[in-house]
Amino acid sequence: MIRQRILPLLAMTSLLLMQPGALAAQIQIRFGDPVRATYSEVHEALREGTAQADTVIELLGAKTARPLWARFRAALAGAVNWNDGLIALTRVAALRDPGSADSAARYRKQIQAGALKTPPTIDPADLLPAFHAIDLELARERGGDLAVLADLLGRVPSGQYDLGDAWEFGRLGAGAADSVAARFLATKDQGLRIRYLTLMSFSTDSALVPLLARIYAAPDSFGLPLRVAIRASDGLLWIGTRQSLQALIDARAVARSRGIFADPRLNHADLDFLGSDSSAVISRTGRWLTDWVARLP
Repeated sequence: MIRQRILPLLAMTSLLLMQPGALAAQIQIRFGDPVRATYSEVHEALREGTAQADTVIELLGAKTARPLWARFRAALAGAVNWNDGLIALTRVAALRDPGSADSAARYRKQIQAGALKTPPTIDPADLLPAFHAIDLELARERGGDLAVLADLLGRVPSGQYDLGDAWEFGRLGAGAADSVAARFLATKDQGLRIRYLTLMSFSTDSALVPLLARIYAAPDSFGLPLRVAIRASDGLLWIGTRQSLQALIDARAVARSRGIFADPRLNHADLDFLGSDSSAVISRTGRWLTDWVARLP
């Protein structure tokens, strides 16, 4: 596996925990799944029948890497929406195209040499996790889920992982979610718990629903900063089943009744913590939780 630049712990914590849905090229997006809620980090309130939805369906349904790389190059040139390029890279990784490793390596070298031109306000280094994810999916095909999981778990204590690793973790079987949940519960180190919670929020394993709901309802009982609870909420949304969304509704009610997030210092944009999280739910999924629960099987 080719190793790329790894984000330091402080940057990783800021990116993944304090700014839910932050974009650093490797993204989470789901659309059109009949048993899970829509989820998008890049399109607010993504809905069927819109031009955005049609583009997402096209990109996520691509069967070969060639048109996806073309879309990414168009995004680099500013010819199409930047988010389309990010989705294209995410799909490239999922396809496990061997030739894409060479393309990822070339772009990585350009970034390291300061030679890759991107649209204004876009930091080329933010693309590194996506190229890392391409390598990781190929490594997973060669060595299996257990090997990729073991490598990641060995790097988590030192904070040497990035969004590409976290995205890849969310795709692993081999008891990956159970392994991280057990480590989360066993450690007394707050920093480690935050890192393990971050990884769990990328998993769609429904076995995590009870734990994530407990974390959201009572982060203080796990020794976690209150703001970090947003990761548990995001994890339940990413799982996206009727069960996980109902669990989030119930956890929210418990948290409100206990006054867990009543501290005004947790407010954001004139909303209290729970109100801000409610707004994020609608932005990412296009509907409120009760609406999804009524629609999902």
